[in-house]
Amino acid sequence: MNKILKSIFATVVVLATTACSSNEPDLPENPDKPDNIEASSTDVIYQANPRFFGENDCLNGITAQLPRISEMGCDILWIMPIYEPGEFKAGGSPYCIRNFKALNPRYGTMDDFKQLVNTAHAKGMKVMLDWIANHTAWDCPWITEHPDWYQKDANGEIMSPTLGWLDVAQLKVNNPEVQAAMKEAMKFWVDQFSIDGYRCDYADGVPHEFWSSVIKELRAKNPDFIMLAESGNPTYFADGFDMIYDWDCASTISKAFNGTHASNIIKEATEAFDKVPEGKSMLRFVFNHDTASENNVATMFGTPEGVRGAYVLVSMLNGKGTPMIYSSMDVEGLTGKLSFFDYRPLDFSTALSDEYKAINNAFIESSKVRSGSLADYSTKDVAIFTRSITGHTLFVAVNTSGEAQSFKSPIALTGTSMKNLITGASSNVPLMIDLAPYGYTILMN
Repeated sequence: MNKILKSIFATVVVLATTACSSNEPDLPENPDKPDNIEASSTDVIYQANPRFFGENDCLNGITAQLPRISEMGCDILWIMPIYEPGEFKAGGSPYCIRNFKALNPRYGTMDDFKQLVNTAHAKGMKVMLDWIANHTAWDCPWITEHPDWYQKDANGEIMSPTLGWLDVAQLKVNNPEVQAAMKEAMKFWVDQFSIDGYRCDYADGVPHEFWSSVIKELRAKNPDFIMLAESGNPTYFADGFDMIYDWDCASTISKAFNGTHASNIIKEATEAFDKVPEGKSMLRFVFNHDTASENNVATMFGTPEGVRGAYVLVSMLNGKGTPMIYSSMDVEGLTGKLSFFDYRPLDFSTALSDEYKAINNAFIESSKVRSGSLADYSTKDVAIFTRSITGHTLFVAVNTSGEAQSFKSPIALTGTSMKNLITGASSNVPLMIDLAPYGYTILMN
């Protein structure tokens, strides 16, 4: 085991002879649920920003990293926009699209992309692309060929979205011709490259009727086609989306790592999952391209060491959630804000990849128990929770502070033999558990 794992995962038995106090939290009996309870999803998404994988030939850079990404336990690869970007009025955003059926030439060729998808599929991974249905670049051919496809201001001039994105032009997303052109472009990548899904940018800016229609047409080609809406609105589930965003997840966890009560993390997750129907999911993340570009990645979770503990909470709390790793979380020494407009090849860390692999293995192994009842035992600085089904309990604790913390185990677990899902070792749960700064432990019987 590498040094990071040894230092973070060790739990130390202390004060073994201390008597149990009457106000110590008591774990309720395992609920009377059938043993054939449906397991939670084991999907893990890796969000790949191509500009972090090379100054040029970015797609080949991602392909070269697929063995490592797959080995981490990530089975869905979401690639940020790969399309030919605009130049007129553009600021370098990959979400400013000139041609929806062409690649950014700096990223590589169509053959490079085909090789990427084929390699991912050979490793049992699915590939999702980013889709932008709300707007185009100002030099998109549609501007001159179909000016009536765009929203216009009082002076009859094509306008930008009201959100203030001046580098793009707002489409008339209710226009049937616009919707037909979008559908054709979305099907192009399915027909030509057999991609497995789309993450739909700013889904709220496009009518439900379009999403419902295009999802049916895409699922006619692939019944298992994955659709992720960039929206926190649960009404998109009815359109056929598999996942929506848990937008409050990262900010709530960040606040706990910077001083608020750790129990807020469990409360937020519970409220988020209440919105999710059976068979659907919430995307949960520590960083994505937006949060990493808006916050100092070295301090959002206290210190860089806190990021992995935060990811434990993102993943292991999930009953109806899908965790995501953003390319850059697996890089050591990053500080400041990470603009996704820039080309910035990163040096990915084997040690961090091994740590995420261990956490994801615990996430996968606990899939059935994660569907069980949730109990919160958090202290101010340690997020502590259990999930339980008949005969089995998952016990997770994460130190959200930069100081060592000691806390009492739930009475019903003290002395119980449980397996450490990170190290694989089994031992009796001690009365007191010590966690290093930003340390964590994941146990299950």
